[in-house]
Amino acid sequence: MVDRQAALALLYKHVQSESLRKHCLAVETVMRAYAQKGGADAELWGAAGLLHDFDYEEFPTAEQHPFVGVGWLRELGYPEELTDAILAHADYSGVPRDRPIRVALFAADELAGFVMAVARVRPNRSLAEVDVRAVRKKLKDKGFAAAINRADIDQGANELGVPLDDHIAFVIAALQGNAKELGFDS
Repeated sequence: MVDRQAALALLYKHVQSESLRKHCLAVETVMRAYAQKGGADAELWGAAGLLHDFDYEEFPTAEQHPFVGVGWLRELGYPEELTDAILAHADYSGVPRDRPIRVALFAADELAGFVMAVARVRPNRSLAEVDVRAVRKKLKDKGFAAAINRADIDQGANELGVPLDDHIAFVIAALQGNAKELGFDS
């Protein structure tokens, strides 16, 4: 069993950036939704989402992230299923995305961040205003949220085995269901 409060404390200990904290909370939200959809352990999947980037602020290079954080998690006794999922979200780690939790974390990462960015530019800065069409439109604008890898978003949907629009709709619905914790009114 993974303790969310302990995972949250780790996140807040190692991440000072509010935007990175919100990103991790967003990925946690999507991971919990995908776990529930697939009948998996929502606590485990949620913790993988919450902690997938918790070392990034301190160790941002490909030589360090996510390896440093995974080392800490292993020392703390976190399950291998969680640590391997975190490793697998980075293509360069060498850990294959051959299990549902690994695929879901990769698929959730970039898209959750992108949907949050779209919500921030809506007229009322609301997740309730975000729909698939709005996300698709912004995906075409290469200058919008330029740091987010669009190829990874496409690849995530492909690895999940679902059409991109279905993946986008699922992520939007999950995030809308947790709007308040993510810093949105609705």
